[in-house]
Amino acid sequence: MPKSRIRKKSDYTPPATAATAVKLKSGRGFVAPLMLGLFLVGLVWIVVYYVTNAQWPVGAIGNWNILIGFAFIAGGFGVSTQWK
Repeated sequence: MPKSRIRKKSDYTPPATAATAVKLKSGRGFVAPLMLGLFLVGLVWIVVYYVTNAQWPVGAIGNWNILIGFAFIAGGFGVSTQWK
């Protein structure tokens, strides 16, 4: 049986671009430190509340201290959506 000819595939050449892309700084250098700061403040708030038997950080509001700690953590997650 005769062999069929092998067709040579042409090499891929990307299309020419009119202008080169310019990378701009995002200007969001504050996002990562703020996010980590909010996470840590929320964690410390909750840990201090439990370790001091509800006397600190604000003893008068009782179990609402847990909600405040979680609000700081949720704020950290909210800020993390802006990280690029």
